Amino acid sequence: MKRILLTFAVMASLLATAQNVGVNRADMDLSVKPGDDFFQYAGGGWMKANPLKPEYSSYGVFNDLAENNRKQLRELFDDLAKTKHARGTVGQKVTDLYNLAMDSVRLNREGAAPLKADLDFAKSFKKANLTDFLAKTHLTLGNPYFGIGVETDLKNSDMNAMWLSAGSSGLPDRDYYLNTDADSKKIQEAYRQYIVKEMMLAGASKKEAQRIAKTVYDMEYQFAQAKMSRAEARDYNKLYNVRTLEQLQADYPAVNWKRYFEQVGVKVEWVILEQPRVMEVAQRLMATQTEQQMKDYFTWMTVRQGVSYLSDAMGDASFEFYGRTLSGQKERQARWKRAQGIPNSLLGEAVGELYVEKYFAHGSKEKMLKLITNLRKSLAAHIASLTWMSDTTKVNALVKLNSFTVKIGYPDRWRDYSGLQVDPALSLYENIKAATIFETRRNLDKMGKPVDKEEWGMTPQTVNAYYNPTTNEICFPAAILQPPFFDVNADDATNYGAIGVVIGHEMTHGFDDQGRMFDQAGNMTDWWTPGDAERFKNAAERLAAQFDKIIVVKDLHADGHLTLGENIADQGGLRISYDAFRQTQQFKDGKTLDGFTPAQRFYLSYGRIWAENRTDEATYQQTKSDPHSIGRNRVNATLRNIDTFFEAFGIKPGDKLWLDPAERAIIW
Repeated sequence: MKRILLTFAVMASLLATAQNVGVNRADMDLSVKPGDDFFQYAGGGWMKANPLKPEYSSYGVFNDLAENNRKQLRELFDDLAKTKHARGTVGQKVTDLYNLAMDSVRLNREGAAPLKADLDFAKSFKKANLTDFLAKTHLTLGNPYFGIGVETDLKNSDMNAMWLSAGSSGLPDRDYYLNTDADSKKIQEAYRQYIVKEMMLAGASKKEAQRIAKTVYDMEYQFAQAKMSRAEARDYNKLYNVRTLEQLQADYPAVNWKRYFEQVGVKVEWVILEQPRVMEVAQRLMATQTEQQMKDYFTWMTVRQGVSYLSDAMGDASFEFYGRTLSGQKERQARWKRAQGIPNSLLGEAVGELYVEKYFAHGSKEKMLKLITNLRKSLAAHIASLTWMSDTTKVNALVKLNSFTVKIGYPDRWRDYSGLQVDPALSLYENIKAATIFETRRNLDKMGKPVDKEEWGMTPQTVNAYYNPTTNEICFPAAILQPPFFDVNADDATNYGAIGVVIGHEMTHGFDDQGRMFDQAGNMTDWWTPGDAERFKNAAERLAAQFDKIIVVKDLHADGHLTLGENIADQGGLRISYDAFRQTQQFKDGKTLDGFTPAQRFYLSYGRIWAENRTDEATYQQTKSDPHSIGRNRVNATLRNIDTFFEAFGIKPGDKLWLDPAERAIIW
């Protein structure tokens, strides 16, 4: 069970250098009418100047920030490397992990040898020892059959609970297994051949590798058949299935559950089971598979989780499938970027602390707090004027809004990594394994303890933002507080159109189809009246239907239900931030700047942040597996429901983006 974070965008870490302040005509495509394709109008110049790079399957403003930030982190790591660090210090750990990942000569010389002990362990499996074997494997080598994790109890948000989730699979979504069209069949066959190739690189014969690939694929196909769709899994009530240990034992007897939890070192009396249907498949397989089939499965799980930290041959094979075939990338990312990602991930807050000290403009906090205050007032006014929400629910909504915790920039208390040892005498794989055990142990140690509500769900160097319903908090890491999202020197229109929308987006997540399931204390409870829920659902369904009609690539339509929460939040963020912007002096003065009115600059700022180029494969994968719409739809499809956008650019019937007022889906 992963922590529930309703995010603004799917983007890995990383921050940026300064950009142009405000609206830049060079970023635009003035040959296009704003009422025909605002995505192209606002960002077409930027997209032309930033063609898709071979190492990317999609490249947008977020990636541009990431590229600049990687250079800053590289400078930071290079500075660390100039100093001799004492064993156990953050400097030593970061430097040694980075150097191990950069040492291609050593990695290629070692080949798959670092896997030997774990492969021998997998091959030593005896079915009679399944419980003990699973316990050890789940601590170190991934999630065969099922996964465990300690996270917030959704109905008692002050306490942590044990979650049982579906085991990991190799394809991005269940539909990749279940679809029967020609393209899907090609991907399925490529995936089987990928398993064969990696197994042979790990030392298996071709016959053994083919046998393992068949066993693994057949298992993952059965898991896919049982899984909820991603849209269905958006309903937390369907994921919250409480089972006592006695019930677990009765329903899934292949595992001795009491002994299992003793072996992983936690005391558990009950669990939250995410996907009961998948667990039924896991039970059947654990009970009926031969010992050889189970060995083959454990062997692949061992190889699968190690390929990124071994030889170039194994990493290249992974890229060929996941990068080239699934995503349409042309080249593998440069080694220094891949190497940098390892300490940035495993020592995220330690790197973040060093990063913030050197690069973060601390004055940003004060201006962000002012913006958040203004956005909170605007959302309160919207809630008060809603026609679909009853007065009783409005009171509770305002209580929840005023209870939001705000996190800006970086944590007040940094994580302690002193328990993690990095030994350069060991292989990169062995150090990654040690870090995995450290992180797993850290998570399991939370069992039965109060939730640490000061903990952050993202590192400061992550270009993103989130709302966490179980803590009722909004968080804006340092990395997103940079141009073009936020600039202390930019005009209000620019900031409200970018970071203001981000703030409003995260705030409205507290009241979307998922966030509304949680009260002001973060507990999952139904605090809406049946009438409120029905009216909200009707409006939301209209929005989902709009997105369902959009063809994103070939004959694939957007998934309006999978992306519903994010689409609601985009609309809410725009409407709430625009109304807050109306209160500024710039809006009231109404003066043009660079040829654009304040209202136009607001919407241009929003359109600009979603500029991106992408492969068809990346679009397909995002549409199937991501709750965020692609950039084009976050601009064009969202803005069609907003009257002030039409007014700002004089959009009228006959323009391609025009939507009759009676057809607009307005929630906020």
